[in-house]
Amino acid sequence: MLSLAANSRPFLWLVLALPGLWIAGSWLLTPDSYGYGHAIGDTGLWAGWLLMASLAVTPLRLLFRRARWTAWLLRRRRDIGVASFAYAAGHTAAYLWRKASPDLIISEMATPYILVGWLAFALFLPLALTSNDVSVRRLKRAWKRLHRLVYPAAILTFLHWVWSAFDPTTAWIHVGILAAIEIVRVALQRRQRVT
Repeated sequence: MLSLAANSRPFLWLVLALPGLWIAGSWLLTPDSYGYGHAIGDTGLWAGWLLMASLAVTPLRLLFRRARWTAWLLRRRRDIGVASFAYAAGHTAAYLWRKASPDLIISEMATPYILVGWLAFALFLPLALTSNDVSVRRLKRAWKRLHRLVYPAAILTFLHWVWSAFDPTTAWIHVGILAAIEIVRVALQRRQRVT
């Protein structure tokens, strides 16, 4: 039964959707105590956490080649990445709903943390749209090249987080974790090419 649940894509998506359902429910049912600030913050957190999780798959797979759980993560990496984008889209939708004025939204684009947020979202959009088997087959080698955009998009995402945070300490901690993930990935890939 546990093995069936672990290999079920709908079950994985249910698990990935639970924080979003909690955020939406909290905002709708207790708008005074939860409100926009929590919704925008929590959707951003989950977008960042899931992005880090998807980026961590490659170094984990290189470190634990024979482990079945890393093979499972590799098969589900695209799902985790798309879920990250879904939370980023919820984050963006909450912002657009709050501003509710095209003029205000356009005028705020000059603000550095808003601009890098939009740039990150723009880079993630084609990645989310092509995170399916049909696109992998049609784009072939170009798919891998396209999906390398995840690295500049991740940098912009975390820059947005640092610049927009009331207390950037937490954001900087996450930047450190992201940097560690990438340093380990690059080191392991280089070692693999040498040996």
